[in-house]
Amino acid sequence: MELDLGQLRALDATVRGGTLEAAARALHVTPSAISQRLRALEVATGRILLVRTKPVQVTESGQAVLRLARQVDLLTADVARELGGDPSPEPVPTLPVAVNADSMATWVLPALAALGGDVCFDLHREDQEHTSALLRAGAVMAAVTAEAEPVPGCTSTRLGGMRYRPMATPGFAQRWFPAGPTAEALARAPVVVFDRKDDLQHRYLHARAGAGVAPPVHHVPASADYVAAVALGLGWGMVPDLQARGVRAELLVLDPAGAVDVVLYWQQWRLRSATLDRVREAVLAAARRELDQPGTARS
Repeated sequence: MELDLGQLRALDATVRGGTLEAAARALHVTPSAISQRLRALEVATGRILLVRTKPVQVTESGQAVLRLARQVDLLTADVARELGGDPSPEPVPTLPVAVNADSMATWVLPALAALGGDVCFDLHREDQEHTSALLRAGAVMAAVTAEAEPVPGCTSTRLGGMRYRPMATPGFAQRWFPAGPTAEALARAPVVVFDRKDDLQHRYLHARAGAGVAPPVHHVPASADYVAAVALGLGWGMVPDLQARGVRAELLVLDPAGAVDVVLYWQQWRLRSATLDRVREAVLAAARRELDQPGTARS
């Protein structure tokens, strides 16, 4: 099976952009040229790679070819940089990475900032319990995830833990928890939840008040806005220590024994790439500075 580099790039660009028109703009060709390259790639592989909806959907066979396309693109950029001496601008590789919202809002972006001139980051925000699914699908090449077991074809490195504590404003605590976070109070008090995939609050609730409690829930699906909602007294919530430090309003820890630790891992494709390794080292260095490490958990 002989695959053409231009055809692989057309597949990658189409998936990134979601449409043939977006891919054409990215590659400076016509949509017809993109369509021809995709058809030729499907003929070469003998598989249907894309369902041409808007946005396009990648088939299972397409996911395998997409992984190859992105690996080839990254390695091509690495080789171009290593060879040097080319008067034309060096290609800047695009690295798709999945990151949970709280990490993106606190420590990941500063870690990546120093590499911004050498790598184009295509960041996918997803809950840490679900980022590994994007690795399996070939949608990203690396991920911050709560899954320790390496995804097939990937390596896994422990980053450290983010500690979450049940917090609220003093006024909210006085109104809803005058005797502390009892089971009865937790069943009534409004709670702020990030989104419908976020189970941190319910994990704490079920441990303290039982699985049957169903308090009023506010969904605030943005990391900074989530903490702002708790700081404004909309409800109580599990706030990460890293974000609580930057909140101007006073927040009380409702239950000192109720901390929930989320251990994070860096998983990336098992690929010898200088670019991917540089990103990994930047992320690991930031994690050592910012996250709780074994034996050094913050109180």
